[in-house]
Amino acid sequence: MTAFGDFQPLCSQVPSYPWCNLFYRQLLDNNSSALTGLSQNTQSAPVGINPECGIYQVGFDGSLANIANIIACALSIIFVAGLIFLTGRRKAAVGRVEIWIFFALYLLTLPFQLITTGSFIAQGTRALVILSAIHAGLVAALFATLLGNAIVATQVVDDGTLSSLIPFTFFTVAFFVATLYISLDVAFTITHTFGPSNPSSSLHSIPLFVLTSIWPGAAALIYFGLMVYIVLGVLNEVRPLWYYVLSGVLFVLSQLDYFLLSKVICRGSSSKVDGSFIATLLETAAVGVMYLAWRSITEEDWDNDIRFPS
Repeated sequence: MTAFGDFQPLCSQVPSYPWCNLFYRQLLDNNSSALTGLSQNTQSAPVGINPECGIYQVGFDGSLANIANIIACALSIIFVAGLIFLTGRRKAAVGRVEIWIFFALYLLTLPFQLITTGSFIAQGTRALVILSAIHAGLVAALFATLLGNAIVATQVVDDGTLSSLIPFTFFTVAFFVATLYISLDVAFTITHTFGPSNPSSSLHSIPLFVLTSIWPGAAALIYFGLMVYIVLGVLNEVRPLWYYVLSGVLFVLSQLDYFLLSKVICRGSSSKVDGSFIATLLETAAVGVMYLAWRSITEEDWDNDIRFPS
């Protein structure tokens, strides 16, 4: 039986799922006999725990590592750097500082994603575990900034001021630190609070599951709902709404590809690539459309007309 918080189905069915790196180290330290099949050899093991399909470590059996996603991440880094530059130029736009932080955090997640899913650092190593834990913390913090941007957009507090930036920064840092600590505890069993799993094969951690799976989805949904209210209920505009709808659709498609098609693509390519590169490109496209939506609702001719209800 699979319980809430079990990563076993994800780590066996979804190629290149980065949080499995944490459980690989946990099993290596506490119950290495649970590592079988593709996961048995740490020098060739793909990302995952006994995955049905995965990309071997670079150099093993001619593997080029997760080359497609490495290229997708590199292209996304260049694209997002451009968004950050364009955002910085819009000095008078509402929420400029807050959305700049969001884009900067997304940019930070990309090199960590490249490394933690790249299949060029041996499984079970301390370096891969620490990088995976930082990656998890950045993802949780990223969605905290996403929700924070929606709250700032309501103009409950003045954007770019200390009354906005202090709570914005506090919750971002809090999500990062909490997720980082839990991730390291899952991997290294530092305190036995969040690990090891019982039974070990379940790869169980409710806090890690909530922070890396439930929280991002919930934050994205709340963000979308608040932006629909602002665009339709406050601005009485339709055009920006289509940008937000398109961004949401691209994000959903990225998740569907990642969780449902990755294994299909992996098998179809004889373990050369999986669906992670498509998911990365779709996620980056969603962020790009989100920039267009933000630019659309902060046009100069609207700046003096917006009045939010008190």
